[in-house]
Amino acid sequence: MKYSIVFLFLLFLTGCKSEVAKSISIKEDVTFLSDDALEGRQTGTDGEKAAADYIAKRFEKLDAQGKGTNGFLQPFTFKPKTNPHQKVKYNVKEGDSTITGTNVLGFINNDAENTIIIGAHYDHLGYGAEGSLHCGEKAIHNGADDNASGVAVMLNLAEKLKEKNTNNNYLFMAFSGEEMGLLGSNYFVKNPTIDIKKVNYMINMDMVGRLKADSTLAVYGVGTSPILKQTLKAHNENFKLIQKESGIGPSDHTSFYNADIPVLHFFTGQHEDYHKPSDDFEKLNYKGMQTISNYIFNIISDLNDNGKLPFRKTKNESEETPRFKVGLGVIPDYLFDGKGMRIDGISEDKPAQKAGLQKGDIVVKLGDSVVVDMMSYMKVLATFEKGNSTKVVVDRKGEMVEANIEF
Repeated sequence: MKYSIVFLFLLFLTGCKSEVAKSISIKEDVTFLSDDALEGRQTGTDGEKAAADYIAKRFEKLDAQGKGTNGFLQPFTFKPKTNPHQKVKYNVKEGDSTITGTNVLGFINNDAENTIIIGAHYDHLGYGAEGSLHCGEKAIHNGADDNASGVAVMLNLAEKLKEKNTNNNYLFMAFSGEEMGLLGSNYFVKNPTIDIKKVNYMINMDMVGRLKADSTLAVYGVGTSPILKQTLKAHNENFKLIQKESGIGPSDHTSFYNADIPVLHFFTGQHEDYHKPSDDFEKLNYKGMQTISNYIFNIISDLNDNGKLPFRKTKNESEETPRFKVGLGVIPDYLFDGKGMRIDGISEDKPAQKAGLQKGDIVVKLGDSVVVDMMSYMKVLATFEKGNSTKVVVDRKGEMVEANIEF
């Protein structure tokens, strides 16, 4: 579908007026946000602004209050980093080298003492900004899974939580600037529009659209409050849960964890379409997304009577991650909990492809080192340099296959 942004938006508004009682489905939200007309929703572009207007209208339709600095919107102007170690400067004057992102905030006021924040980033990579894994001609990166999926589940939860579980208020947030370094969530935490000390906990959904056949769901931040693990377990009837203690990771929950707020981050795993133009709405598992939304709703319902959750610091697992001078050119299956490192995708013209490795292979040995999990794989990979060669052993459907790797 390649409508103009204006036509698409007017079509949605007309639907709102003529079918007030009709709920908008998760699939309809994803389809709008990942349409070519929004041109990949890169931070500060017209496509991102159209997405922000759409989300604001969705909040309005759900009877949420605007909780930005301008109605539902919280714009922030920044100067992009020129090197990875530089801090982003906010609130600079608009000019040739500045970008304006926009958070979108909808508030359900239950006159409660504390507020739960439920968020998802809505920006993406436009035509292939930094972070794109696409090697071909310039193309729109629609970001259906990353992260129209998270926004759609957030909006679905907003509809579920109206006038329910009223012991907390709810602030629903669509973050801008995530792909450029968690900018929108970081800006909000530093410039909150509610009392940040009254935030009970934060739930983040980033890439929840590709639930696989084995129903593996990763949940990060389970160690950030003592009650979270048992609550997740108590309501799990559908998933093979992969629970991670740390409150720090490459998504917006990290900004809130760093403000001493308990967090939960939901994720269905990477795939071959990650950060590529092929991440389109037709490939999402909408039944799985609805099941995830129901699961999160049940968790919130269970915690409704628990008051303000105590915060607990967790080990920062990212500090232990080795630095690499070379790579195999694979997408690891981060949700694999067996022995070894399972390959979820192969990049073109990289060492793994040249060595004949395949999607689904499980790396069990690299050089002289046994690979038992993701961390052991990363530690041994960090010992190699460009120009090195070594042997790799993979488990391919029960058969041990050896290949030569040239870095």
